[in-house]
Amino acid sequence: MTTPNRQYKDSLFTDYFNDKERIIEAYNAIAGTDFPPTANVEFKTLENILYRSQINDIAFTIEGKFIVLIEYQSTVNANMPIRLLMYINEIFKSIVPQKPLYGSKALQIPTPEFVVFYNGKREHPDKKILKLSDSYMVPTAAPSLELVVPVYNINKGHNTELLEQCKALSDYTMFVSLVNDRVENGDALEDAIDKAIHYCLENSIMHMYLERGSAEVKRMLITEWNDDEYREVMREEGREEGLEQGREEGLEEGREEGLEQGREEGLEQGREEGAVRAKQEVARRMKDEGAEISFIAKVTGLSEAEIVEI
Repeated sequence: MTTPNRQYKDSLFTDYFNDKERIIEAYNAIAGTDFPPTANVEFKTLENILYRSQINDIAFTIEGKFIVLIEYQSTVNANMPIRLLMYINEIFKSIVPQKPLYGSKALQIPTPEFVVFYNGKREHPDKKILKLSDSYMVPTAAPSLELVVPVYNINKGHNTELLEQCKALSDYTMFVSLVNDRVENGDALEDAIDKAIHYCLENSIMHMYLERGSAEVKRMLITEWNDDEYREVMREEGREEGLEQGREEGLEEGREEGLEQGREEGLEQGREEGAVRAKQEVARRMKDEGAEISFIAKVTGLSEAEIVEI
């Protein structure tokens, strides 16, 4: 089995679209613009601003605009507008000179735009708009500060018109869908990736990209998959254990105060126990896939002795 490279920071999404022609084609399809392939595009490296271990965003400038594209393969975070506000604040602090801020002449800054692509397994509408003002404690009809984030579902069967306008995005969606479908049908992850790569090469899907770096594609997907599985198992285990124990302790108290305390204690203990069980489950799955014990220990935080006994 290919051992995931934990130092490889790009995701498949960022690596594939870190290409001027592809990113221009994708942005034209989203925004309805007609920038030519020769348009001036400059990619920006913005690691860790959104506080994620895996980098699934692309930031670039194009003709006076600052665009951020983000891919989500799990539930879309409702706090994305707040996080993007922090994101763009850091960007402007890095590109806007400080001294002229206190002068009388108005500065010019790139126009920020944000787009989220949803590529997860849960139901999601074709398009959903997230707004910063939705998080305000006191709603107002005309907020002084607003930040709008459109979320596009790019799974198979969604936003077909958008995908038809952009072969690069359509090809990417098709490849990810092939891998997911084969895994759901019982294939091991690496086998699913190999079959998807073979199919795409035979059918001119992501052809040039896959010909140049299929081994790197495998590493990126395996790393992303293990990270996503680990987070999902931890969330589900912690939620179920916490709710169950919280109900039991709350019912034993029999009073509102005891019920509330039971929920809180149950949730807290459930999270801790669920986290341990989640790590063990991820370790077991990775062992089944043939991952090395030392690598599993780095991913899960379990000791090598604990992993051997699983």
